[in-house]
Amino acid sequence: MNTFERIYEVVKQIPKGRVASYGQVAALAGNPRLSRVVGYALHANPDPVRIPCYRVVTKDGRLSPAFAFGGENRQRELLEAEGVGFDENGKVDMKKYRI
Repeated sequence: MNTFERIYEVVKQIPKGRVASYGQVAALAGNPRLSRVVGYALHANPDPVRIPCYRVVTKDGRLSPAFAFGGENRQRELLEAEGVGFDENGKVDMKKYRI
């Protein structure tokens, strides 16, 4: 299994209503130093229905302005639809919603 495939398998495991950071995904995929590669993999997501890349955010809960499927507003809409909450600065409450 290549690195992107390992990343996709990890992202598939993030439960509905929860998020993970790029670094968490990298660590769970076998190399905590590959958080940037996680971003590349998610941008190239071949199956957004089965690989919920919108559940991956920065370590401090920021959304991706380059979110591949409509920008950070769309990412926020998808997360809010699953019950993920945001603070007054527009960041995900990582203490509450991080896996």
